Amino acid sequence: MANMNTGEVRDVARRAENQDALLMAARVGYAVNGVLHLLIGWIALSLAWGLGTSQSADQSGALGALGSNTFGRILLWIAVIGWLGLGLWHLLQALLSRGEAKDRLKYLAKGVTYLVLTWLAFAFARGSGSSSKQQTSDFTSTLMGRPFGTGLVVLVGLVIIAVGIYHINKGWKRKFLADLQEHPGEAVEKLARFGYIAKGVALIVVGGLFGIAAAQNDPKESTGLDGALKTLLEAPAGQWLVTLVALGFIAFAIYSFVRAKMARV
Repeated sequence: MANMNTGEVRDVARRAENQDALLMAARVGYAVNGVLHLLIGWIALSLAWGLGTSQSADQSGALGALGSNTFGRILLWIAVIGWLGLGLWHLLQALLSRGEAKDRLKYLAKGVTYLVLTWLAFAFARGSGSSSKQQTSDFTSTLMGRPFGTGLVVLVGLVIIAVGIYHINKGWKRKFLADLQEHPGEAVEKLARFGYIAKGVALIVVGGLFGIAAAQNDPKESTGLDGALKTLLEAPAGQWLVTLVALGFIAFAIYSFVRAKMARV
C-alpha cells in the first residue's frame, strides 16, 4: 500500500465511489438531513411561539429529540450509516475532482462536516450526546486560551458568515439545481431557494455571535444556532423572524427529501 502511486490511489477511490452500497448510503444521508432540518424547524417554531419545548433549536436538540424514544434511536443509527456514506462520498469527490482547488476544498469541507454529524449521531444513539451550545462555548473558550485566541475566534466567525453568504447566494441564484439529476419542479425549487436563504441568514447570525464573543472576551456569547435564534427572537418583530427561519428549515427539509432521490451521486 505504501508503494501505491497517485494514479493507483485515484483508481481505488474511483472504484469505491461507484459502489452501490456507498451511493445508497449517501442518498439515505440526504434523507436524514431532511429529518434533522424538519426537527430543527419544529423546535424553532416552538421557541418562537412559546410552546414549551425543552430542546435546543440546533443539531443537538434535534438529535436529542430522536434519542428520546426507541423509534428515534433506530433513526439515529440509520443517520450514522447515511451521514458516514455522505461524508465518504464527498471526501472521494475531493480526491477525484479535476476541477478548481475551491471545488476540492468544498467537497473536503462537506465531507468533514458529515463525518462530524456521523459522530454526533453515534454519540446520541449511544445515549452520550451533549449540547451543541455548550460544545460551541467550550470550543470558543479553548480558542481564546491560545495565542492570538481572540483573532482565531473572529476568524471562525468570519468563516461561518462566509458559509452563510454562500447559502444565500446558492439559494438566490438557484445553484442547487446543479446538484440534481433533473429539475425538481417549480414548487420544490421555490422551497429550496427559501430554505437555503433562511439557513444562510441563521448562519450569519451564528457567525456574528462569535464576533460578539471575541469583542466581549466572553465565550458564553457564542452559543451556536440555538443562541442565534434566541438573539433573533429579541429583535424587533423577532417572533416573526424566527418563524420565517423555522419555516425555511422545514422548506429545506422537504428539498432534502427530494434531493435524496434526485441527487447527483
